[in-house]
Amino acid sequence: MEFIQFNIEGHVARIVFNRPDVFNSMNHPMRQEVIAALNECVTNPSVRAIYLTGNGRAFCAGEDLQEVVDPQGPSLTEIISTGYNPIVTAIRQMDKPVVCAVNGVAAGAGANIALACDITVATTSASFTQAFSKIGLIPDSGGTWTLPRLVGMQRATALMMLSDKISAEEAASFGMIWKVFPDETFASDSWAIAEKLSKMPTKGLGLTKRALNRSFSHDFQAQLALEDVLQSQAGETYDYKEGVAAFLEKRKPVFKGE
Repeated sequence: MEFIQFNIEGHVARIVFNRPDVFNSMNHPMRQEVIAALNECVTNPSVRAIYLTGNGRAFCAGEDLQEVVDPQGPSLTEIISTGYNPIVTAIRQMDKPVVCAVNGVAAGAGANIALACDITVATTSASFTQAFSKIGLIPDSGGTWTLPRLVGMQRATALMMLSDKISAEEAASFGMIWKVFPDETFASDSWAIAEKLSKMPTKGLGLTKRALNRSFSHDFQAQLALEDVLQSQAGETYDYKEGVAAFLEKRKPVFKGE
């Protein structure tokens, strides 16, 4: 890996965007490394949670515009279809929790990758901006689907059309992200979330994520039917049996993610 750092600590996979000199903006090789790391997280049974963050002053400034203006570079269609879409799809579809720790600027596609994650937190000095309208583009990387569902249509429209930069505190107040942590403790506070999730019932969390993904396209009765199916699957897991046994025995459960 040249443009990201990837390692597994305990049961947490850490993916770190690592082009700090260009605010972790993405080019084709970097996108492919991110996709490869996410695919490893999906297939590796020892990975039970994913922690995504960036090095330097930015989380991710979105697309590296040097790639866009290169006459030999990929088209916008190729950049989206082979890069950003597979990244956000992998995040949403994997049956494991993804924690995004926004350590600085999150702009454009970088902001929408952050918003695609299951639990997104930010450091106090972080900021978010859709940025696309400044260069005549529309929000991609799932942003037009995700952002209205998080903050409502009026706020999403204003954020996308005006491309205003908002603070981490504003993002939290809008419901865009989960929490804001002080800069001084951000690394440890955000890592603790991923570490906690990695010790929880992984299959149950994955089924919860599956239900949430489907909830926006279902009516109430269809969602009840889906909950019935997924609850039955959760009830067949080792971790369910361990959780019940631990409760009855008044002890702390030891989940295996099975």
